[in-house]
Amino acid sequence: MTAASLTPEDLTRLPTFADLPTETITWLLEHGERRAYASGDAVVQPGDEAEYMMAVLTGGLQFFVVRNGNREPAFRIGAGQVSGVLPYSRLRIIQGLSLAVGETVLFTLHRSLFPALEHESPELVQRLVGLMSDRARQEARTQERDDKLRALGKLSAGLAHELNNPAAAIMRAAEALDARLRAKPAQLIALLKHCPDPAALEMLATLASALPPSLPQRTSLERADVEDELADWLETQQVPDAYLLAAGLLDAGLTHTELQPVVAALPAPSRATALAWLEGQLTTLRLMHDVQEAGSRITTLVSNVKIYSHMDRGTDFATLDVHAGLDSTVNILGYCMREEKVTLVRDYAPSLPPIVGQVSSLNQVWTNLIDNAIDALPPGGEITLRTRPDGDFVRVWVIDNGPGIPPEVLPRIMEPFFTTKPAGEGSGLGLDIALRIVEQHGGRLEVESEPGRTAFCVWLPLKK
Repeated sequence: MTAASLTPEDLTRLPTFADLPTETITWLLEHGERRAYASGDAVVQPGDEAEYMMAVLTGGLQFFVVRNGNREPAFRIGAGQVSGVLPYSRLRIIQGLSLAVGETVLFTLHRSLFPALEHESPELVQRLVGLMSDRARQEARTQERDDKLRALGKLSAGLAHELNNPAAAIMRAAEALDARLRAKPAQLIALLKHCPDPAALEMLATLASALPPSLPQRTSLERADVEDELADWLETQQVPDAYLLAAGLLDAGLTHTELQPVVAALPAPSRATALAWLEGQLTTLRLMHDVQEAGSRITTLVSNVKIYSHMDRGTDFATLDVHAGLDSTVNILGYCMREEKVTLVRDYAPSLPPIVGQVSSLNQVWTNLIDNAIDALPPGGEITLRTRPDGDFVRVWVIDNGPGIPPEVLPRIMEPFFTTKPAGEGSGLGLDIALRIVEQHGGRLEVESEPGRTAFCVWLPLKK
């Protein structure tokens, strides 16, 4: 349907068309088209050709991003606003979906008429180009926010997994400790009933005082053989549940060779109780050690998060250690690497000079580069982090041994919104953000790639 049924007032009520000469409005009415939609009708769909500028006269349009078959609301425009294809736009294929909100009437103009429109009204074209610039800036902000949220989601999932493991270890150890400690009073009473010689008790207490600094390395088969041998010996001492005690004593590094002289000094009726008490004491010490290690792991993770996010400092530039930032980022992304069976190689310069920078911003650079490398690698791939001083700069490489970046893609790899990932999996802003952060630090970001080796190199100026 042509726009002839529209009046000049229908168009001039729109801010974009207000105050235009009568000749321009007449030209628009002669060349444009009026389109009406019922509420919920699809106006454009993914895969459609991007053909029309659309001005909303009544009603509105709700735009959606379609990811993996699911609709995600993007933005909405109402009466008086202009959307669709605008002059000089390079958009050719519609990626999203838009539905009519309420009874909707649009004024549309085909993109093939833009050259004639520019001749007719340079002023209107300038307004439309301004709208397109505003829209591009808004989209960039939205995409950057979404990119950060996706990164945060990935980091949060990894961190939750990293924290869950030591937390679960502490819970298991606490339950086992509760059972061991509740059994100790009865074991003590049973042991004292037979009044062992103090010297024998001292030998027993010496064995129970500490875990060995290290245990011998054994294969599973060797471990089973030694455990069977110890269990058989415990049975000769009339020890109930000999196999259960054998595992705990062996974990403490004790075999019948170390136990024999202590048991020989004890009255025969007290030996089973003494060995059960010894195993309980040693296992308690081992469980306490496990709790300490798990707690230390949690403390380390919290410290890594503080370093990574710069939570305990201001946002100003400060002296920083590049290696500390790289390590905190690797620890945060550790779960992702293990899930993909990625091997990490640290090739750090032994004494790297400090630089001046923003910790959280640079950690975002390391995150984007390492995360891209993980995505590029097949399971079992390798990432190398390399640092070197180079004159007035520190150079940091993130190298992967993946398939490489195709030569036709490489020149565009850092362009904003350019991505080789499937729709919904990348915004194409990760490397653009990294590049801008590096340039804000007075450095530069370079990339070289061939099959089997892709290297991103960050140059950062030294502290003056």
